[in-house]
This record gives sequence, C-alpha cells and structure tokens, in this order.
Amino acid sequence: MVTTQRRRPELAAFLRSRRARMTPADVGMPPGLRRRTPGLRREEVAQLSGVGVTWYTWLEQGRPINASPQVLDAVARTLRLDRPEREHLYHLAEVPYESGPESLQGTVGPEIQSILDALDPHPAVVYNARYDILATNPAYRDLFQVSRSPGTRVPNALWSLFAAPEENCPVMFRDRELPLMVATLRSAYGRHVGEPAWEDFIRGLSAASGYFAELWAGGEVVQHGSRVKTFRHPVGELRMTTVSLSINGMPECRIVTYSPADDISVERVALLREQRSRTAEIPPP
Repeated sequence: MVTTQRRRPELAAFLRSRRARMTPADVGMPPGLRRRTPGLRREEVAQLSGVGVTWYTWLEQGRPINASPQVLDAVARTLRLDRPEREHLYHLAEVPYESGPESLQGTVGPEIQSILDALDPHPAVVYNARYDILATNPAYRDLFQVSRSPGTRVPNALWSLFAAPEENCPVMFRDRELPLMVATLRSAYGRHVGEPAWEDFIRGLSAASGYFAELWAGGEVVQHGSRVKTFRHPVGELRMTTVSLSINGMPECRIVTYSPADDISVERVALLREQRSRTAEIPPP
C-alpha cells in the first residue's frame, strides 16, 4: 500500500511533464488562442488517446484507478514515449510491462561481441534475466551445448539444464547449483509478473521438467553473485569461477565469465582451445 501511494504522485508528475513537452503542432492540431499552459491540454491528450477526459484527469492526478495495457499504450503513443519512458509509465501505473519481440530477444552489438571474443580462452556469455543466451565466445561453446525454448529462436541455459536427461547435465552438484539458478530467475520474475512471454516461459519449462516445477513452487529468491561451479566435460572436471558484469544500455542483461579456479582446470581449458584449433585446421572433405 505504501509503495502504491508513493507511485501515484510519481505517475501524476511523469504524465504532466510528458504532456508539457508536447505542442499542438506535434500532433497536427492548430495552436488555438489563449493557451495558458505549455504543451497539450488534458482534454487534448484524452481525445487523442481515445479515453474519457475525466478518466485521464484522474490518472494524471494520481487517483487510485485501474489502467489497462491498451489504454496506457494509447496514452504512450499520444505523448510519444520512447521504450524506457513507456516501461516507466507501466511500472508507475502498476501494470505488467510486455516488451516488444525485439526487446525480449535482445541484441548484442559488435563492441560487446569483441569483448567476449577477447576473453577467449575463458568462456563468456551474455544472458538476459531469463537466461536466454544472446551472445557467446568460442570457449563458451566448447564448454556447453545449449537448447532453445520451444517457439523461440533464442537458446536458453535453463532449458539446456532442465529439459535434458539428468545424465547429460554439464553442471555437477546439480541439486546445489540448479536451485540457485531458479532462485535467481525468480528474483528477476518479480519485475515481470503477468507478462505473457515470462508466464509462457515458466509454464513451458514447468511442464518440461518436474524438477524445475518443484523448485519454482519453492519460492526461493537470490541475487547474482560470484561463485565456483564444477562442470562435467569429456576432457575432465572443470572448476570455474563465475563473475557477472552488467552491460550499459542493456537492462537486465549481463556478461558472465568463467575463469579456471585451479591449475588442473587451467590446463583443461587450454586443452579445449587446442582441440578447437586442430579441428579448425582440418580441411573440409
């Protein structure tokens, strides 16, 4: 209740500031006479958005009314909100925000990819909050085989770990590590409750993996943190220290690096790189 009461004045102030920066010319209207306030009038925003003047006035006054995604979208179009502003509007109105397909998938520019490549032979990857795999370097691909969620073009680390047979799981100490990943997922889910893409993802993975469904029902929540994980691989066990780094301009995305945690793992990671180099030197048939 306290959070709601704090958000309402913020919502009111945000809408007023966005309305004030607009001019009648921006929306193809004549300036009119005796315009005493900067920007558009409330009734003009309501008319252009296809909503009632009283309802919009109450929204801008921060009154406790419910707004649908369709109405917020109409207001956002009228006020020409960009994606961050639109998301901010949704959060202030306490309506689940559904990103567009391009935002869900995410894009990684060449500068981020060059960082990943420069970290080779250390595995590195860009994850979003759902553990979708947005970019990798060759060393990461040496270490992991990844799977895609049904209906998507994006590989996902959680699907790779939970939907595959247990004996194929590359993570050792599975009953310790996988609950932590699910708890991390749930900490991000709190910002996306009700969004169709997230709800479909949780529902689909729960149906594919009873173990995931059990962990999800447990309700545990943790944040990202550096830790040592042990991986099963044909070259032998690999003990790797993971570190998460946030990425400017890519909200809820992070670079995760895997560094060998002991001398044996250093040797085995080097061996993986040598094997890759030898494979690349073999001419095609």
